[in-house]
Amino acid sequence: MVSEVLKDTDSKIQKSFDALKAQFSGLRTGKANPAMVDTIKVEYYGCPTPIKNLGTISTPEPRQIKITPFDPTVLAEMNKAILAANLGVTPQTDGKVLRITVPELNEQRRKEIVKLAKTQAEAQKVAMRNVRRDANEAVKKLEKDKKISEDDLKQALDKIQKATDGGIAKIDAELKAKEAEIMAV
Repeated sequence: MVSEVLKDTDSKIQKSFDALKAQFSGLRTGKANPAMVDTIKVEYYGCPTPIKNLGTISTPEPRQIKITPFDPTVLAEMNKAILAANLGVTPQTDGKVLRITVPELNEQRRKEIVKLAKTQAEAQKVAMRNVRRDANEAVKKLEKDKKISEDDLKQALDKIQKATDGGIAKIDAELKAKEAEIMAV
């Protein structure tokens, strides 16, 4: 029973970390990254469809994203969706391919993106702390119902705290790496 709570806690902490990495991949760093446009949805036959499902996304140059749609008729809708996503880029099209040139970031914009990254990291830390709280309550309930001993309770609470600390340390390391990537000129 305690092992189930611990396993569930570990998986939820890992999910929080994975969610943060996904959020970070969408942040602009001054380099072209296909993940910048992955989450953009395009109206395709009346249905919002992720842009990555409508074409091939590549980075032929360090500052350029190239999107080759499977169906060229959706090019105009892709263009609109990218502009609406407010990424700070303007796509160009030649009728077959969409090209996005990623401009250099100025110092102020870099600081804003770092601030956003810190906010996202803090939100995931809060999520991890909520997971810890829920796990602690579940273990305490097991002890209250006399399903585990007091010693087992203390060991479980310690393991939950260590798992949470490990998850938060991973978030801090990821944030530090992302901050360095964003601030690099």
